[in-house]
Amino acid sequence: MIFFPAIDLKDGHCVRLLRGEMDAATVFNDNPASQAATFELEGCKWLHLVDLNGAFEGRPVNGSAVDAILQAISIPVELGGGIRDRETIAMWLDKGVARVILGTAAVRDPALVRDACRAYPSQVALGVDAKDGYVAVEGWAKTSEISAVDLARQFEDVGAAALIYTDIARDGAMQGPNIDATLALADAVSIPVILSGGVSSIADLEAVKAAAGDRLEGVISGRAVYDGHIDVAAATALLAGGARC
Repeated sequence: MIFFPAIDLKDGHCVRLLRGEMDAATVFNDNPASQAATFELEGCKWLHLVDLNGAFEGRPVNGSAVDAILQAISIPVELGGGIRDRETIAMWLDKGVARVILGTAAVRDPALVRDACRAYPSQVALGVDAKDGYVAVEGWAKTSEISAVDLARQFEDVGAAALIYTDIARDGAMQGPNIDATLALADAVSIPVILSGGVSSIADLEAVKAAAGDRLEGVISGRAVYDGHIDVAAATALLAGGARC
């Protein structure tokens, strides 16, 4: 499994939200590129980036910060937020993003997702963000009527690189991850699944590893890293082995 430190970008800063609420943002670093370089020095093998403003506005907003991060590090980056058309997908991949994450587009424009997955093999992941099991869209501001499992099954045959499953109720709340729901999704589809939301300690990572075995691609954590509850080097070493990326 791979440990993914998360950098969430809001107004050019590295922040964390509580349950996706933009007005509950805590700024942890005003230099995201420096933060990314620190994570690389600490040994992580991937970075998870989200353009939070972009997720709400439906277009890239924190492009300058992403560009600076790409220039500062050599490890691969996955990026989500505001990526809702083929042109934006191509732009980010051309700039050096290893894979883009499509969330709202998976619900609103599934044809785009299928087309992108086939056009860019192993470079398109799906963000499956759920409230009470149902997929949320537009920066988590709205909840759809489709379940996380049903949405994921729609893309079984198109070559998606991964599913990033976030339990919104757990995100940033430091209450532990929803392991059962994440593994249920992993067991329902053949696409590799990454757990996100609520990972607040090394003990949480140990619990995920013990429960999941080789059923998950990796784990994302943000706030716990910034608060000092998770050491990036220790987390990376703990989860290392058997990763598919």
